[in-house]
Amino acid sequence: MNRPIALITGASSPRDMGTAICRKLAAQGLDIFFTYWQAAADWAQTLEQEIAEIGVRCSSYCIDLSAADAAGQVYEEIRRTLGTPTVLINNAAYSTNDNYMTLNAQTLDNHYAVNMRSTFLLCTEFARGLEQSDLAWGRIINMTSGQDLAPMPGELAYAATKGAISAFTRSLSRELAPLHITVNAVNPGPTDSTWMTDDIRSFLLPQFPMGRIGTPDDAARIIAFLASEEAQWITGQIIHSEGGFAR
Repeated sequence: MNRPIALITGASSPRDMGTAICRKLAAQGLDIFFTYWQAAADWAQTLEQEIAEIGVRCSSYCIDLSAADAAGQVYEEIRRTLGTPTVLINNAAYSTNDNYMTLNAQTLDNHYAVNMRSTFLLCTEFARGLEQSDLAWGRIINMTSGQDLAPMPGELAYAATKGAISAFTRSLSRELAPLHITVNAVNPGPTDSTWMTDDIRSFLLPQFPMGRIGTPDDAARIIAFLASEEAQWITGQIIHSEGGFAR
């Protein structure tokens, strides 16, 4: 039996969104290929074993997604180990705090390399590979952070580069629709994963009308739906799955 293969970038700790997405898609019967960076090597081995115990294939790849040839390396490795992916989740991101006083060329380049170049080239590599295969459909899901909903002062480079993903998603969706490849983006809102401290939780909690902060599992659920055959009529959308978060 040939299962769909999902490529997920940025599964680097037990509490991050990439890991939650891997677990959710594996539970739905997809083979999993995920990327991580060096510091997460021990966790990557643990996650591989955990997913393999579900009964699907799993492989991982340590790579610096800021490298200019990263997308090509990722696709060479996934084809070698598992095959041609039918689902791509661009979850990895780069983020630092910067404002008009501190923003400089290096900061912009660091954000661009991961948030834009890596995401865009992974998308196009995915589409070209799927077009050359005998697979009937594909799913691309990019991650945004609500940049079109409200300003993000103090995070200028992050807001600019993640905001560009929305424009790219809409345009690419039109190009790939004839190939039955859907392209959508998800804004999960503030999510209680590796970056959130107790002070941040206390500040954000009153802004969630459901009485809790979003979790990586919340993000994984909407992504799993968009990755399924049931979502074949949804493309070119920026979906704000934030639990009613009030800015």
